[in-house]
Amino acid sequence: MVNELTSALVLGLIGGVIPGPVLTATFTEILQSGIIKSMRIILWAMFTETVVALISLLALSSMNFSESFFQGLSLIGAVILIWISISIWKVHEIDAGKKVHFSLGKISAMIMANGVLWTFWITVCVPKAILLSEKIVFGNYYFLILVEIGWLLSTVAVAVVFSRFRKILSNPKVVPIIFKIFAMTFVYFAVDMVYRSIKFFLT
Repeated sequence: MVNELTSALVLGLIGGVIPGPVLTATFTEILQSGIIKSMRIILWAMFTETVVALISLLALSSMNFSESFFQGLSLIGAVILIWISISIWKVHEIDAGKKVHFSLGKISAMIMANGVLWTFWITVCVPKAILLSEKIVFGNYYFLILVEIGWLLSTVAVAVVFSRFRKILSNPKVVPIIFKIFAMTFVYFAVDMVYRSIKFFLT
């Protein structure tokens, strides 16, 4: 039982430091508004991901979604990432009037349409959670909570480290380069999602 609980925490810790749309959005917000404002993205992302986890847990227990469903979802997610990347690409200076606004709806859409996230929960986390529920009462929910705690801890830690370099990265000469890198990072994840989906449907 201890091994299962530990693995849940470790999965979350690793997930929080893996580069992805949420981390990129967090870094962008840190440069624009500072570490405190970026916490809004992190906390809302955690809430939305928890919703994904709960839906996955309930769906796997009652319905049998095929992988095709989630691969198709990734195509929608890729469009959302491209949309966000276009806004980020246009940033040339840190100006309150020209900031990229990460609304709660935009953050939710970015996460809910991430087929990789759904697949990760359904193929990796949920099966482990269900196995734990067979050993202890509500074990599946304990597993879910520990994954999210691990994710929160590591994501906040990475954000704090990144914020330490904010002054250097906020240099007017550096800002356009940094934001273009962020934009291309979103594009990379979008292309990767499309590639994986097309590869799945063609094989």
